[in-house]
Amino acid sequence: MDWTTAVVLTGAAAAGFAQGVSGFAFSLVSLSIWVWAISPQIAAPMAVFGSLAGQLVTLPWVWRGFDLALLMPLVIGGLMGVPLGIFLLHWLDPNLFKLALGIFLLIYCPLALLLPHDFKLRAGGRLADGAAGFIGGVMGGLSGASGPIPTLWTTLRGFAKETQRGVLQAFNIAMHVATLSGYALSGTINQETLRMFALIAPALAVPAILGVQVFRRMPTPAFRRLVLLLLFLSGIVLFSGSVGAFLG
Repeated sequence: MDWTTAVVLTGAAAAGFAQGVSGFAFSLVSLSIWVWAISPQIAAPMAVFGSLAGQLVTLPWVWRGFDLALLMPLVIGGLMGVPLGIFLLHWLDPNLFKLALGIFLLIYCPLALLLPHDFKLRAGGRLADGAAGFIGGVMGGLSGASGPIPTLWTTLRGFAKETQRGVLQAFNIAMHVATLSGYALSGTINQETLRMFALIAPALAVPAILGVQVFRRMPTPAFRRLVLLLLFLSGIVLFSGSVGAFLG
């Protein structure tokens, strides 16, 4: 097994479990591993495909929390943001991509960790929900990470655990289908990308199912904190590595 294949399989398995537990973390975990062996132009569609596969694998255990009224503003905003993310993908420098991802992890993870469990933000209404979906769509088109901002937003909204998971699962599936369609139309998906897809799907399936079983049986906040802490450490590594590359 060559180095690239080992990195791809490791990233897919780790990200599959993280997504199974948290419902959103596939792209963040996988990209924090894959960026050391895969270019962002290939890693982004890989992350989208892996996240979609993980969402579909775990759907039978979380679909009961689905709520169409809560979902639609997020989806409408997200579908508006995906094309912008796809456009930005083709203009990114690899080290800039690492830097941006690292900064995002360093900002997002502490904020999510500091939120009290009973906090509820009621301002903004459906327009604010749509804005959160738009940002998620942009990030989905750019890197496959459509879930973190809507996850943070629905946490601020105080959604029940099952409702949040069901709504975000449906949102992410919609975003990933739209993003993969955009990638296909823009020519981003090629023979090498398809080969990577074939490696990712079997590597993530079992870890994703194990992760969703953990989600169902154990206190979700504790595992969410663990995932966020690991992502925060990944952000430190990505940030320091990209800054070092820029400094030459």
